[in-house]
Amino acid sequence: MTRRLTIPADAPERLDAFLVKALPGYSKQQIQKLLSDGKVRVNGKKAKPLRRIMGGEIVDLDVAAPNKPPRAEAHKDLPRLTVLHQTRVLAVIDKPTGLVVEDAPDSVVTRAAVQLDGLDVGGKHEPGIVHRIDKDTTGCLLLAKTDGAVVALQRAFDEKRIKKTYLALVLGNPPDTQALDQPYGRHPEDPRRYTTRYSSPRRARLSWKKLKQLADTAVLEIDLDTGRTHQIRAQLADAGFPLLGDWLYGTTEARARGIGETARIALHAWKLELRDPTMGFRLEAPLPADLARAIEPPT
Repeated sequence: MTRRLTIPADAPERLDAFLVKALPGYSKQQIQKLLSDGKVRVNGKKAKPLRRIMGGEIVDLDVAAPNKPPRAEAHKDLPRLTVLHQTRVLAVIDKPTGLVVEDAPDSVVTRAAVQLDGLDVGGKHEPGIVHRIDKDTTGCLLLAKTDGAVVALQRAFDEKRIKKTYLALVLGNPPDTQALDQPYGRHPEDPRRYTTRYSSPRRARLSWKKLKQLADTAVLEIDLDTGRTHQIRAQLADAGFPLLGDWLYGTTEARARGIGETARIALHAWKLELRDPTMGFRLEAPLPADLARAIEPPT
């Protein structure tokens, strides 16, 4: 099949560099092979990798239509994802606890390949991952269905047009509101962990509003401004309010008070908003039963 791209005015000067940015699902080796095999045309003519380009030119690529990967058929009986929103170019799913996003036989990527239609990222029938949430965290996860959507959604993240709001159950009595803007980096004594307690050129920013104070725990609504690995877990733990069930960052008491049958971390990707004139949405993932019970314990 033929894929058509229009070169924007701010594109890199060389064709190969433009294709790397425009097709993030393809490796550099795949793009070089398309070029060397003569499967890339600019304004109707076969193009060389080092060809200079300018805005407004039309690029056509001859690529194979994406087929569902063999593993999708092999895993067709996996539980289905709950889809909160879907268009031709993107989908938002309600990720269950215990499910990793990718790089596992049973993952969000595998289930999406089985369940969703119209996937074409890097020439594969698989979604593009533009952000992640941890294995035990539940809630809204945004998936790109095309290479163009990967580029557009990554730009939306960079331009702060995507707002992520989490719900967390933490140990202690935090202030009613708080904003944190701190250095953020890997812990020098434990490479699994991140911390705000050492100098770093990277920053981590979030704010919270306390929705409810229980006996010795609190329900926080957290607005995430940056999307660092483990950011909510690390920043709240460093502030003295670890998430219940956090086996890596929590105190002994917090680790022992995980929620649900698996004693998991009490964190839910609650709301997701994309501010965009053509792709925009505002969504909310229902509270999972284990977190709802922890927030509203039976009397």
